[in-house]
Amino acid sequence: MKRFGNIGWSPIAVLLLFFMVWEGLASLFEIPAWLLPAPTAIFKEAFTNYQLFLPDVGSTVMLAASGLLLGASIGFIIATVLHLVPPLRMALYPFLIISQNVPIIVLAPLLVIWFGFGYLPKLIIITLVCFFPITIALLDGFRNAPRELVHYMKMSGATSFQLFSKVQFPNALPPLFSGLKISATYSVMGAVISEWLGAEKGIGVFMTLSSSAFRTDRVFIAIFIIVILSMLLYSLITLLEKTVIKWAREGDQ
Repeated sequence: MKRFGNIGWSPIAVLLLFFMVWEGLASLFEIPAWLLPAPTAIFKEAFTNYQLFLPDVGSTVMLAASGLLLGASIGFIIATVLHLVPPLRMALYPFLIISQNVPIIVLAPLLVIWFGFGYLPKLIIITLVCFFPITIALLDGFRNAPRELVHYMKMSGATSFQLFSKVQFPNALPPLFSGLKISATYSVMGAVISEWLGAEKGIGVFMTLSSSAFRTDRVFIAIFIIVILSMLLYSLITLLEKTVIKWAREGDQ
């Protein structure tokens, strides 16, 4: 099958078929626009009034990217420390699990009470969403380093730092990028949820205002933007993964 970049034609065909069926049903049953607008109406609104949401898109992108970067950094540090200090891992690992059992939507009001309606509580929400997949993926990558190679390095007199840098960390690169891909998709949704708490602009604000005004077409525009941004971040992480892993393999040769 011919491919469009790295994406086969099949998903594109399915997506087009989905929109065609949606358009047909909306027209056939004369569904009110406030209930379920047709795709053509949504796309027309997006292209006609794009200036209404472009500033919101930029704000959400900056917030999501900042939260992803901070969450990735914290996740990397936590995973590395817990791996290098096993007693600490045994003590703190359960709390990592617990941190993901508290719904963000429940924790969000507390963050507003503690830190106000500014940038900080929003950044904390995205960080909490993003750090966990990276931490768990890295810990699994460190632990699953080839035992034969680890044993060989120890027999050769390698230090703990050499063992970590030459074997365990390179082995953890693929899991690391898997965690980053998950976090990248979570970061956009985390940014939107954080904007619901109270913000001047952002896709979350645009979606809330559109919903209050029964502008369902604009709500769908916001949904499509969230999906597109998530896919773009995912694609950027994938591109970075190929570059870094290729560089790491060349460095080992």
